[in-house]
Amino acid sequence: MVIITCPKCARKHKVNPDIIQVHIDSGKNISATCRSCKYKFPVLMDQLIDRSSTEKQTQGQKARKICVTLSKGGVGKTTTCVNLGAGLALAGYRVLLVDTDTQGQSSYILGKKPNAGLTELLTKELTPAECIVNARKNLWLLGGGKSLAGVKRIIDRKSFGAEWTLAEAMEPLDHQYDFILMDTSPGWDQLIVNVLFYATEVLVPVALEVMPLHGLSEFMKSLGSIQKYRNEISLKYIVPTFLDTRIKGPQVLYSELKKLYPEYVCTPIRYSESLSEAPSFGKTIFEFAPGSFASADYRELVRKVSRDDTALV
Repeated sequence: MVIITCPKCARKHKVNPDIIQVHIDSGKNISATCRSCKYKFPVLMDQLIDRSSTEKQTQGQKARKICVTLSKGGVGKTTTCVNLGAGLALAGYRVLLVDTDTQGQSSYILGKKPNAGLTELLTKELTPAECIVNARKNLWLLGGGKSLAGVKRIIDRKSFGAEWTLAEAMEPLDHQYDFILMDTSPGWDQLIVNVLFYATEVLVPVALEVMPLHGLSEFMKSLGSIQKYRNEISLKYIVPTFLDTRIKGPQVLYSELKKLYPEYVCTPIRYSESLSEAPSFGKTIFEFAPGSFASADYRELVRKVSRDDTALV
């Protein structure tokens, strides 16, 4: 189906491509009349062909599936996942945030209280459309929450293929978005294993403290065990968080991190009170403090992940 938009009233009209195929083949432009405002306007075949081709390519592309994880808590996983997703959405990408944490904090940060979410999708109680809520323009949310604890038990009781439960449930959504970002809980359980059997890229936020760095080392071993069975997934980004430039310790740890993982380390997210205050207002950092250091750092992360140096400039 081809969409033709009236330039006067912006009404969108669905047109069967078979009807205009003769004109497309001839290369001649045609005129159309808006059913709403009766305005008559020319339809340029070249632009119509280009748009139709682009739409088909978008529908055929799979989303980039990025898991935001680290077994250590308090490193900024949810904050990074939500603000990265919001930034990608602002850059024009279609983004789905999937909250696999029983705390359900992604919904809180975005100021949403979804009636359904990942639990209902995994148990097949509801359709994907009934589970997903529109959080912002280009940004959708598949919420988590306490009910996921029951889902973990269901997965644990499976005798075969338990690690593919999430991937099977998410498959219908793979072609509907440009990015699917998954926030995870601390620790290591069957649901996180499911996420790693679904995602293809891993982004690890690491607070610039000694214990999170130790947690990174342990996570790398766990990821290696997953890669023995699924080589499609790989570490792509390490995002240092809570960089406090006023003291020496975090900067020393950042330097060490760059030496250990030079190909993965991204520009650090500097410490900002705005990051801890924004969730109370149900806002992302781009909405709450667009001029802050943290906002600038997350913009840089958006450019890194999207591979577009002009995004959000």
